[in-house]
Amino acid sequence: MNNDLMEKLVSLCKRRGLIFQSSEIYGGLNSCWDYGPLGIELKNAIRNYWWREMTQLHPEIVGIDASILMHSRVWEASGHIEGFTDPMVDCRKCKRRFREDDLPEEDRIQHKCPECGGDLTETRQFNLMFRTNMGPVEDSASEVYLRPETAQGIYVNYLTVMNASRLKPPFGIAQTGKAFRNEITPGNFIFRTREFEQMEMQYFVHPDEAEKWFDFWLDNRVDFYEKLGVKPEKLRTYQHLEDKLAHYAKRAVDIEYQFPWGWAELEGVHNRTDYDLRRHQEYSGRDLTYFDESTRQRYLPYIVETSAGLNRSMLVALLDGYAEEEIKGEKRVVLKLSPHIAPMQVGIFPLVKKGGLPEIARDIEVQLRPYYRVFYDEKGAIGRRYRRQDEVGTPFCITVDFQTKEDETVTLRERDTLEQERYKIPELQEVLWEKVNVE
Repeated sequence: MNNDLMEKLVSLCKRRGLIFQSSEIYGGLNSCWDYGPLGIELKNAIRNYWWREMTQLHPEIVGIDASILMHSRVWEASGHIEGFTDPMVDCRKCKRRFREDDLPEEDRIQHKCPECGGDLTETRQFNLMFRTNMGPVEDSASEVYLRPETAQGIYVNYLTVMNASRLKPPFGIAQTGKAFRNEITPGNFIFRTREFEQMEMQYFVHPDEAEKWFDFWLDNRVDFYEKLGVKPEKLRTYQHLEDKLAHYAKRAVDIEYQFPWGWAELEGVHNRTDYDLRRHQEYSGRDLTYFDESTRQRYLPYIVETSAGLNRSMLVALLDGYAEEEIKGEKRVVLKLSPHIAPMQVGIFPLVKKGGLPEIARDIEVQLRPYYRVFYDEKGAIGRRYRRQDEVGTPFCITVDFQTKEDETVTLRERDTLEQERYKIPELQEVLWEKVNVE
């Protein structure tokens, strides 16, 4: 594992206000992270870009925002209460806790702790759902769960959404939002956390067309990450063997990224068949079938699911964009983020804090702020200001100098090439629009 890269990235994220430990002044809370001013901008940009790609560009896909708290019968029907477990073992000597299936094969066979070599306890199943109570009385009747996934909120609402939106299969429902899993061994920064955000789309299709749509959405989702700026050679797909499939899946393919610790899942594409709708139909007693008037056929749609983690997508963007370069003997750290997801898209600098230059720069800021994420900075040498913006991924910087007062031109500097060109101030809007929105 490339610990050095992760340590540098974690340090950068804290120093520049992207991501930092939750409740840090109290010693922190394990595997919980807060997103600072730049972090939330990056997070929102990725989420909004996903939403655009999955709803705005597809007239047959609509969105919802389902409640985090749902009726406990939802989780009985989905199988989460009974089967949403991980195998857990403890070391009798050092008291460390592990997921058994995460242990090296040799340690599993010998039943030894990978940290201290001590004996491990017998394996027991640990339910990953967070349990709480609704209302003033804490008893079994008031018991509810924080949702471990966003998908079930889509399934229980699918008929209402379909009828209200006047849609019919094939059609999709998209949702982003928080989910919670009481992971045994969270870690690797924001890769695996107990509180995270999902970006999921469930596509409802005729059973005979499920494989066709599966292949379509798999290709679409791989293409999404390349448009996000991820290097293609760092992506691959992994198809689960039939005997390793989840209970609800007929086919499952993971889109994997080459993280510093190895290949790991970034997104899953699944053919869930009619399992979920069938279970909710059985447990609720409601008819969830769709009647196709053109064929006079009634059926439960199959579901093709695309399930991505917003936190993981953000981590991939940061890891993939992080670079250290030497420019004229000077080292610079740069995040080569795609312009459309960069936390700040344009830095605006007056060369000096006098001679009317700040006033001109502020006017440019006012003009551009409604259309771009902009950052104004007049403190320090211009080179240091450039370096600060390089470090947080700002793709373009505008500098107002004394020539600006003569001919109304400014310097536009590009982060990756370091090239600088002069443009008339009225041209900036169009020039930036072409550069920022290139995919």
